[in-house]
Amino acid sequence: MLDNIRVVLVNTSHTGNIGSTARAMKTMGLSNLWLVDPVSEPDSHSSALAAGATDVLGKAKIVSTLDEAIQGCRLVIATSARSRTLSWPTLDPRESGLKLIEEAKGGEVAIIFGRENNGLNNEELQKAHFHAIIPANPEYSSLNLAAAVQMLCYETRMAYLQQDSYEKKEEPYPLVDDMERFYQHLEETLTKTNFIVKNHPGQVMAKFRRLFNRARVESQELNILRGMLSSVDKIADKKDD
Repeated sequence: MLDNIRVVLVNTSHTGNIGSTARAMKTMGLSNLWLVDPVSEPDSHSSALAAGATDVLGKAKIVSTLDEAIQGCRLVIATSARSRTLSWPTLDPRESGLKLIEEAKGGEVAIIFGRENNGLNNEELQKAHFHAIIPANPEYSSLNLAAAVQMLCYETRMAYLQQDSYEKKEEPYPLVDDMERFYQHLEETLTKTNFIVKNHPGQVMAKFRRLFNRARVESQELNILRGMLSSVDKIADKKDD
């Protein structure tokens, strides 16, 4: 999924920023770097600042136009440091990360970063579905290019990890109907083994309800518990015979 996310730098002036961007990307698991008409192509200074991310730097695609860099993308988010005269749907970094991960499931997406001195122009911004605005200190909102990339990549990774955690959730929770059947089965088994005295049951079942509700067992775990009770039932029934 992360391979479907393109980080696009437009007309970057300093080759060191390209290297720092590669490093910022790799620390967050991203590797798809596109360079649109850089003033200078990556050089030894880029490699030095990329540190251990020279693989990301080496695979960077260099194109002449922004249209080439975003071709085939199903979602494009452009970063902007200021509001424009034309209102546009905006996202903060966290919302941007969530949106990128959501759309990356189905294909390529892109997050665009502009020039160090004046960002993206209006024509470039209008090629995006959303504008991402970092809510920096209004008295000093100037962010280094690589720092901005790092922030957006971090939020994207966090969204990815949350999504991954959700998708890998082991089992859904059982319905209340299933839990009621379990409690009934538990009471019958414990009565059968004389753990619960039928005429004087006390608060045993109420306490078991509290225990299992607090534990919030999952469906698979409930099946194991029901199977355990059934094995006890078989032994108890044989003794009765």
